[in-house]
Amino acid sequence: MTKKEAFQRQAGYGRKKNRYKWAADAQKWALSQKHKNAQANRFLVAQRSAQARSGTGWRRMASVRLPEGEWTLKFEDLKKFFIRKPKNALEGSDEAAAPQQSAQGAAIPAKLAEKCPHCGQIVLSDEMEENHNICPKCGHYKKMAPRARISMCCEDFAELFSEEQAENLLAFPGYDEKLASLRKATGEKDGVVCGTAKIGGVPCAVFAMDHRFMMGSMGHTVGEKIAKTFEYATEHKLPVVGFVLSGGARMQEGIVSLMQMAKTSAAVAKHGEAGLLYISVLTDPTTGGVSASFAFEADIIMAEKGALIGFAGPRVIEQTIRQKLPEGFQRAEFLQQKGFVDLIVERKEMKDKLAALLRLHCEEAIA
Repeated sequence: MTKKEAFQRQAGYGRKKNRYKWAADAQKWALSQKHKNAQANRFLVAQRSAQARSGTGWRRMASVRLPEGEWTLKFEDLKKFFIRKPKNALEGSDEAAAPQQSAQGAAIPAKLAEKCPHCGQIVLSDEMEENHNICPKCGHYKKMAPRARISMCCEDFAELFSEEQAENLLAFPGYDEKLASLRKATGEKDGVVCGTAKIGGVPCAVFAMDHRFMMGSMGHTVGEKIAKTFEYATEHKLPVVGFVLSGGARMQEGIVSLMQMAKTSAAVAKHGEAGLLYISVLTDPTTGGVSASFAFEADIIMAEKGALIGFAGPRVIEQTIRQKLPEGFQRAEFLQQKGFVDLIVERKEMKDKLAALLRLHCEEAIA
């Protein structure tokens, strides 16, 4: 028996008249597979047809006639099929970055009401402001703009060093455009507001960091303004109250941003050597080079409820030590148990608590 006859017998086509039947069956099977994958075939045929006819590629609309009928294909359809969008906000998807609003929230203007990021409930903006930016539904603490926080706790605020603004010292690509857009969006020149004020009638120097400006990251200007605030307070014998919020050193300024840790620490040390009080209020989040410098060098360290406080983030720590961290790790309550935070104060009681502490340590100034 020849190889050909053995192949025909194995395939079930032993008779001579059916020797080519396997080829017809194979062709029918291929056609059936083609119809099953018609969607993919349409894209491929349309692409080749468009390129062959005009040489312009996908951007020319192609009309392809298939057994099912005529089907029109546009470049946008090909783009959606071949160029997939990122799946989450970290990869830059606009759909993932935008908060998903319910039918109730979609009908309410943004200025009239807002959605709590923690519980997802719709809360009137006026009600949120009256409650010091705390969700009345679940008690979640929202971040506050620096001037709103100062007006909540201080009287007679007078801004200092308002002429200072960030510069692109290292010619970092895109940094100038980023600064310009943030200044336009926030109305601030950089990530901290400094000045003098009174809390409970006690004069003091105060600074508040801005989460809207690159998450309060510390660059040259932020470090300079905070250092000048301590120097001014030392010269005028004033206590300092700092509302701290930061993601750490600003990467666009490289080693210059890291040098601000030493500069601010030196200014805090001279202020302490003069026998003056420094109170830091740690808010969410306080991390990186800021937590490793002036944030934890205060005489009294206060914190807001649930604030994230630490150096590296919990996810980085878990990946490094390959262990599951305890629940509530790096939160204000956890740090108070470990002795890193002295007081956890409700936001609505912040002004009274600061005033009481300042009166205890500044009796001569009051008199």
